[in-house]
Amino acid sequence: MATAIFPGSFDPFTEGHLAVARRVAPLFDRLVVAVGVNSNKTCMFTAEERVSRIAEMIKGLPNVEATSYTGMTIDFCHRVGAQCIVRGIRTAADFEYEQLVASVNREQDPSIETLLVMADADHQAISSTLERERLRHAAR
Repeated sequence: MATAIFPGSFDPFTEGHLAVARRVAPLFDRLVVAVGVNSNKTCMFTAEERVSRIAEMIKGLPNVEATSYTGMTIDFCHRVGAQCIVRGIRTAADFEYEQLVASVNREQDPSIETLLVMADADHQAISSTLERERLRHAAR
């Protein structure tokens, strides 16, 4: 069974993230959208709120599930039996960062591949940072 994880802080999970999940879901038997919990990061939403939002957004994708995890992403891959890490990229800066992260992950476990997925053109300007800012202003 081919399993992939799509990890991120997803604070919040955006339409751009959902587009990546929709595109890669058919490539795997199981796709786990994994909310990484980092105690050093201040988030707008709790991990539970983020998982709940993702679960609502992925309802129409039968082989996609949402959960949270702590610790190293490679360790989470081992826990869920994932052979692939999916990462969405919007810009050249995203690519450079993700290339470095993929190299570190590959050093930890060369059997786990990283799949970098380019954002659709209409989602390239969407970011969690901008979405948080929009939500802050809408709440005023």
